Amino acid sequence: MRATQGPATRGPALHAPANPRERARDGAPGLVGVGTAVPPSSYTQRELLDTFRITDPRIRSVFLGGTVERRNLTLPPLGPDGTPTTETQGELLRKHTETGLRMGREAVERCLKDSGATLADIRYLCCVTSTGFLAPGFSALLIKDLGIEPSCQRLDVVGMGCNAGLNALNAVSGWAACHPGELALMVCVEACSAAYVFDGTMRSAVVNSLFGDGAAAVAVRSPGPDAGERAPALLRFTSHIIPEAVGAMRYDWDDAHGKFSFYLDPEIPYVVGAHAESAVARLLADTGVRTSDIAHWVVHSGGKKVIDAVRVNLGLSRYDVRHTSGVLRDHGNLSSGSFLFSYERLRDEKATVPGDLGVLMTMGPGSTIETALVGW
Repeated sequence: MRATQGPATRGPALHAPANPRERARDGAPGLVGVGTAVPPSSYTQRELLDTFRITDPRIRSVFLGGTVERRNLTLPPLGPDGTPTTETQGELLRKHTETGLRMGREAVERCLKDSGATLADIRYLCCVTSTGFLAPGFSALLIKDLGIEPSCQRLDVVGMGCNAGLNALNAVSGWAACHPGELALMVCVEACSAAYVFDGTMRSAVVNSLFGDGAAAVAVRSPGPDAGERAPALLRFTSHIIPEAVGAMRYDWDDAHGKFSFYLDPEIPYVVGAHAESAVARLLADTGVRTSDIAHWVVHSGGKKVIDAVRVNLGLSRYDVRHTSGVLRDHGNLSSGSFLFSYERLRDEKATVPGDLGVLMTMGPGSTIETALVGW
């Protein structure tokens, strides 16, 4: 199904070809493989409430009232009283590193298998994370851990939040365009259970009810002169920042607990929804493409209210965001890698045909809406 409502405004000219389908046949960087990974332990929302012995009816309603059914998490060990222990910031950072490296390795291996490539083929590695800080970053750790060629160029994108997957994919696409035939990988590594604070407040409850652990990798390559592959082509990227909502999504230091913690403003779904149309209008400006021409929508699984706000403002059907909603249901919000989990489901569904166009959309701190146009 396609959207029925076109954008009301147009963004600035962006030097794109009049027909993006032409560029799809003209050597644009393509998505040649994808792979995802989650921790082995999956919990229902009710199991988490029982494990942490949460009895506050308000908090229980937050966990049970949404559309998240299960999440993969790396919970702390149980203490003498049978409840999970309270982790220090140091223990959380170690969890971020260890869990993230394990998931990232698995996602890379699955992505390479999907693309028919090997570790020796990787020439550029970009790693994205917002659930902890470490130096050297995941790019260096994965190169060492997997035995990737030491001359592999690399980039770490840290702290940009849920929108960062498309920010990084833009950089990866640019590198691939300058190196036809060479393989670039982007890996989103988010150990969200390494960023939780349990304090009984509604602020923490909203966050704790939503996020899950996961990693996702995507392989990008521009066709070389002898390439015969017809991968989904990355045609263009745009950003739409909402400066007046700069503090609406934050991951900052909590003095009361001596830890970092997330903050989500209750109004953020409506702020994002209100700007979704302008963001897509900017993406499609001067391409000759209308919103109703978009056959496939891959939207960040930010939460039920976020998905609904974007869907309503763009005139999309529930079917249009079926994979976004499915990922939220099965895994929760996976931060920067969420959209790749949805893209993997779309790819596995085999619903695309040559000539189709799709939109990738992520949202996060800034507040920011990132978009990309994809052509099959």
